[in-house]
Amino acid sequence: MGVEPSAKLFEWREPKRGEKAGFGKWKNPRSPYDLFMEAQGIPIHRDIGVQDLPLSPWKRLGGRGIAIQLLGTEHLWGMYVVEVPGAGALNAERHLYEEIYCVIEGRGTTEVWQDDSRKKLTFEWSRGSLFAIPLNAWHQVVNATSSPALLLAATTAPNIINLIRDTEFVLNCPYNFLARFDASDDYFKPVTDIYADPVRGLAMRRTNIIPDILTCELPPDNRRAFDYRRIEPHMAGANFYMKIAQYKTGQYSKAHKHSSGAILVCIKGKGYSYTWPDRLGMQPWQGGPRQPGEKADLRAGGDD
Repeated sequence: MGVEPSAKLFEWREPKRGEKAGFGKWKNPRSPYDLFMEAQGIPIHRDIGVQDLPLSPWKRLGGRGIAIQLLGTEHLWGMYVVEVPGAGALNAERHLYEEIYCVIEGRGTTEVWQDDSRKKLTFEWSRGSLFAIPLNAWHQVVNATSSPALLLAATTAPNIINLIRDTEFVLNCPYNFLARFDASDDYFKPVTDIYADPVRGLAMRRTNIIPDILTCELPPDNRRAFDYRRIEPHMAGANFYMKIAQYKTGQYSKAHKHSSGAILVCIKGKGYSYTWPDRLGMQPWQGGPRQPGEKADLRAGGDD
């Protein structure tokens, strides 16, 4: 039977009379995903928000990057920022976790193909593009300009790596998920049709690429604020739940809570979010000005 790679073993001590067994507190050993990130040789940012992070050479991807682990998203979602060198490309890769890219700056193309297949699909992207990588398909991100391109990636890597606990298998599994990627010519053709999502009946688009999320149609929703608009992209059959939303100038979102480890990425405009403990209720200011909370500034290009 294998041993958890991130777990340190201690000699068990039988408790004396009147004592309780164990350490008396929960320890927090590094997870397999933590060890995977640390092995990449790039910085890891752990906080509630992100602003202007330094990038370092990333040998595995062939660009510069930084890993992001926002507090509350551990074991759920992985994130990183990667810079594609001017007139260059990232290394081709495949992996058993899902991945969605948002283009922060730059213009280029991405090639996607199955193992042992000569057919490659190529699509273009630019600032504001959102696209998904099919599960375990080979892909390569190519920069079309002489200036560096900057992309933000969100992944399900923590779930997969922590479950399988073998990164070589996660990064080198030969299985082709044909039900998730059939290499049809229209796979990366934008689909603008809007449907009701099957769970809540909210506006949804089933498309594997959105050329520009800054200008895409956002139907009225009105649930979080008056004239609040949103759309849910469902991409490449992935398990990601995400939305693109818009608030009018001066509006704020209705206070709410959830345990899903939500991540906010500001793509246009500026503002802030405020997070506080559940015990303070819907109106934390009633307890006085020194009530605990965390304010994170939002501006285009940063996340919270």
